[in-house]
Amino acid sequence: MNGFYATIAALGAALLVAAQPATAQDTVVTPLHLDGKAAGATFEGIGVVDGGGATSVLLKDYPEPQRRQILDLVYKPKFGASVSALYVEIPGDGNSTQGSMPSHMHSRDDLNYGRGYIWWVMTEARRRNPRLSLDGAAWSAPGWVGDRGVRYGRADEPFFSKDGVDYYISWLKGLRDVHGLTLDAMGLRNEKGVSYDFAKAMRQALNANGFAAVRLHGFDNWQDDRFDFVKDMARDGSLRAALDIASAHVSPVEGTKVPPEVKLLAAQMGKPLWNTEQHVYQAGYEGLLNTVKSFNEGHITDGFTKIVDWYGIAGLYTMEPYSGEKEALVRANWPWSGRYVVNPKLWAYAHYGQFTEIGWTYLAGGSGALKGGGTFVALKSPGNDYSIVIETADAKEAQSVRLDALNLASGPLAVWRSTAAEQFVRQPDVALSNGVATLRLEPGAVYSFTTTRGQQKGRFDAVPEASPFPFPYRETFDEYGQPARWGYLPRYFADIYGAFELAGCPQRKGVCLRQAAPTHPISWAPGWLPYTIFGDDQWQDYAVSADIYLKPGESGGVMGRINNVGSGYGSIPKGYVLRLSSAGEVSIVAVRGKIDKKALVGDAVQQAIIKSGADTGEGGEKTLATARLDGTGSGGWHRLKLQMQGSDLTGFVDGKPLVKASDTLFRSGMAGLQAGASEQSMSTPFFDEIELAAVGELAPRVAASRPAAKPIYPAR
Repeated sequence: MNGFYATIAALGAALLVAAQPATAQDTVVTPLHLDGKAAGATFEGIGVVDGGGATSVLLKDYPEPQRRQILDLVYKPKFGASVSALYVEIPGDGNSTQGSMPSHMHSRDDLNYGRGYIWWVMTEARRRNPRLSLDGAAWSAPGWVGDRGVRYGRADEPFFSKDGVDYYISWLKGLRDVHGLTLDAMGLRNEKGVSYDFAKAMRQALNANGFAAVRLHGFDNWQDDRFDFVKDMARDGSLRAALDIASAHVSPVEGTKVPPEVKLLAAQMGKPLWNTEQHVYQAGYEGLLNTVKSFNEGHITDGFTKIVDWYGIAGLYTMEPYSGEKEALVRANWPWSGRYVVNPKLWAYAHYGQFTEIGWTYLAGGSGALKGGGTFVALKSPGNDYSIVIETADAKEAQSVRLDALNLASGPLAVWRSTAAEQFVRQPDVALSNGVATLRLEPGAVYSFTTTRGQQKGRFDAVPEASPFPFPYRETFDEYGQPARWGYLPRYFADIYGAFELAGCPQRKGVCLRQAAPTHPISWAPGWLPYTIFGDDQWQDYAVSADIYLKPGESGGVMGRINNVGSGYGSIPKGYVLRLSSAGEVSIVAVRGKIDKKALVGDAVQQAIIKSGADTGEGGEKTLATARLDGTGSGGWHRLKLQMQGSDLTGFVDGKPLVKASDTLFRSGMAGLQAGASEQSMSTPFFDEIELAAVGELAPRVAASRPAAKPIYPAR
């Protein structure tokens, strides 16, 4: 048989498999009756979170065309994930899981609508999909919020205050007036309890400032009492008027559900239920399969009309917690090489995103469980088109669905399928006879059946291979002559706590990097000291150097062998710091994070430390060596260098070796910069001339060569 006839024969066989009636081998058949006139709740999107940590800080650093490709794969309609909703963190200087993002208001008298990259992400996402829903809330906030004036009921939560209301309104004005965007909805604060008075004040402020169309959802908590406020909404008319949507964080994979009485109350009040943070921490095809299962069950069991999953693009270092292998749609961990990886989970979103749009409706009676294991959800367009999303994660054998479609488009159904072997592949169409067809389903698969067309499995060829972070390395910040075009953020630096921003240098020409947050933020996760990281966590013996400018009362330093930045709740690192104060104190400090002794099994060096009873207490710092600078003080510019060679640690100030120590606790890790802090304030030192080199060698005379990322904002 030649190739042409073999192809025809294979196609015919496939058609029979896809549309053949149930046979003896299919002992289970689920009837599915769809009536286009039986419209149910309005579908409000399947989307992703960008935030809850600086989840995509490295995305901006990708060269073209890779940066554009990554955004297309997530946001471009009918191409990749085709997400219909984006939920962003409103940046607030504090650690929100993997890191921090710079606020638009570090202090009461500070306002800058150009800081950070979230404005850019929202603009790029909406440019690709003008129908994309935009949503946002604060995880962290600057320390001035709520430090005086009216608080709404909770002394332990200063964000719930008039300051918090004003802070939100100012951010919304910048989004609208500078960036040309308006949120469709917003939350009150992520996972920090409830304040009914704050919700009411927020609603009044939105209405009074031209944001009446912004829907308010709350209260976005994950604890067992996450939906208790719904009962109070039924009794409190002003609370009911303030909250347009009842929202919380629910993950079917983790076994959490919406109580039946909450569903009933929400329906009686006409309030949609939203899942504002779902988790499916599973890699590979298992992540795809269970993500679709969670989307389906989120509507069938919990009644959600909108679901966003944490999170979308993993633009962060692989050493950081939740770095993207299990959580994200795309891994963008390697901007210096242009390498990125599409996770199978992306195609879970495609099974919804490429076949539905916000404004469609769930068909009444069109969602439920399959008799042989699995779930189905049917949605209808404002016209007569419809799509059915089916997953068979729990099925043990093949089964069938007998479809009977009434008052709906009569054309053939396009079929797209994902299995462990291949994801998001179009199958032969299924013809309907008088609206009837039998659909055969494999176990462990995902299907989208639709009368719409135009879907594609987007891809890009020749994605670069991964390569290590450039070494040796030098960063002078000279190329950022217009810091606002870069969001005030240099490439490859990932802030973990605080806000390290490009700024004009004091007492010298050019651009420097400055820690700009003056006070401890209201941090979503426990903080430490302001610090930012860069480099490769496999580096062992090297020297990290930087010029540092300190004002009286300040301190700061360079960091090395950073191999941990916290678990995702807390930001105390593990690594070494060479620290200098304006009073002339110099020290080498081992910052020990929280040592997980279970993870040390088989590590002879670490086990010996524990057995000897050495100081390995969890958290805190251990000072290894101290010294003082000659003279009256160390304010102004100084050159710091931390050299690490085996267990030998040496700290240089202005070229002189002032402190030496020996320590075996940390043997590899990234570099970083750190600013000091007191209980009342945080230091705001400047850094310049960053260099990384092997011990005894020089860094390059010019900044390291790398693919050229473009600025993220236009010149103004």
